[in-house]
Amino acid sequence: MSAAPDAADLVAGLTDRLAPLDHALAAAWWESSTAASPGADARRAGADLARRSLLADPDAYAAVVAARATPPPDPHLARCLDVLADTMLPHQVPHDLLGALVDLETAVDARFTAFRADLDGAPADDNTLLEVLRTSDDLGARRAAWEASKQIGAEVADDVRRLARLRNEAARSLGHRDHFALALAAGGLDETRLLATLTEVERRTDAPFRTWKARLDADLADRFGVDPAALAPWHLDDPFFQDPPIAGAVDLDAVFADADLVALTRRTFAGIGLDVDAGLAASDLFARPGKSQHAFCINLDRAGDVRVLANVEPNERWADTMLHEFGHAVYDLELDHGLPWLLREPAHACTTEGIAMMFGRLVRDPTWLRDVAGVPAATVERLAPRLTEATRAGLLVFARWVLVVTHFERLLYADPDADLDARWWDLVERYQLVRRSPGRRHPDWAAKIHVAVVPVYYQNYLYGEMFASQVLAALRARTDGLVDRPAAGAFLRDAVFRPAASLRWDHLVERVTGAPLGASAFAADLG
Repeated sequence: MSAAPDAADLVAGLTDRLAPLDHALAAAWWESSTAASPGADARRAGADLARRSLLADPDAYAAVVAARATPPPDPHLARCLDVLADTMLPHQVPHDLLGALVDLETAVDARFTAFRADLDGAPADDNTLLEVLRTSDDLGARRAAWEASKQIGAEVADDVRRLARLRNEAARSLGHRDHFALALAAGGLDETRLLATLTEVERRTDAPFRTWKARLDADLADRFGVDPAALAPWHLDDPFFQDPPIAGAVDLDAVFADADLVALTRRTFAGIGLDVDAGLAASDLFARPGKSQHAFCINLDRAGDVRVLANVEPNERWADTMLHEFGHAVYDLELDHGLPWLLREPAHACTTEGIAMMFGRLVRDPTWLRDVAGVPAATVERLAPRLTEATRAGLLVFARWVLVVTHFERLLYADPDADLDARWWDLVERYQLVRRSPGRRHPDWAAKIHVAVVPVYYQNYLYGEMFASQVLAALRARTDGLVDRPAAGAFLRDAVFRPAASLRWDHLVERVTGAPLGASAFAADLG
């Protein structure tokens, strides 16, 4: 029998076994995130272990590696083998280690889902804490809200260290330095190139960020009546300084105070000829007890069942988040469902993050605010200079935040038993120019859910921002922009979404934008 039919049979057999397990895990993840309970967590853990056990099958993995060594002539079949090999590699570890990882990851994620901070003796969700930091001038209330936002860190820190040790044990059994190195390799990313990119982004953003941050500090010091040297983390609007405070950007909350964010989301995508109604109908968009406080998009079956979890409130942050998450959703909805099941996913995390970030940027786009959000033209014209500056500030602040998380995770997996509390703040002070509170000893790093349950992911956000800038540059050249440009929607559908994972991510980026992924377009967007 020729090599190609053997490969075809191998891929078909593994797909037949993997697809229902993948669907069962996605459904269990959705249930545990939207209706937390011990039973839901147990079902999720069971589904996760079943899927990982299949991916851990050493005979199946050996067969995939052997078939991949002589690529079949069918490019889709060859690509399926690549996807299988990368997906199966991290799971080639003993079953008891897989089980320990699943149990601990599920337990930690469940604690994040169920946790509500204690604020002045009453439970407070994330939206409540953010509202205090966004609006209050009471420094005592601000400090209490900021510290409450970190309480979950102490709850999970020991388990996150345990997870890091277990992940490292798995990685080293496969010949990798640690989990950070394995995660990059399995994700098709080169560590040397990533570190060079981080260095370049640090260099390109350092001077403009320092200048912007000095102006911000002066404004905050004036607002709160303190010396700039006395500014603390709770003087900022976001607990992690992921986004610029209103003082350093523009206050658009009033624009969205009475907005129907679901309708705005639908209108945004309809304006470029893309339909997200199926995703909106299947989603869970508003806060309630027992539900994850975060936001994500999930493709349950790779056949059109795409859902978003959110906790929407009428403000700028959630307008951005809705456009971001439905950027993920439209990618999944519009990919070519005629492709083999294994290829019915985005080319890479960085490409779907890039599309999501591109749509999230629209909340500060003058054309979108006027033509989609319905803000009066005179108001938009008055805001325009600050909108440009706010977009630039958002990119600067987020880039510096990614530097913190990515470098921290590299340190975490290099030594999970190090003084991570101090190392976290060393990075925050270096990259974000935010001083730690004197004498504070607390695992603030563990309060970031990604570090615990979505490990070694943040570099995809940085690459995503770079991809977003390159795609926007291509759209400006091809279709004169994005907002209400059906030609832009058609280009995204045909060039980015439909190929899905049939192309390797770096090949897709170059084909779509005309250049390899780089920092030049991103730097241009910084002005």
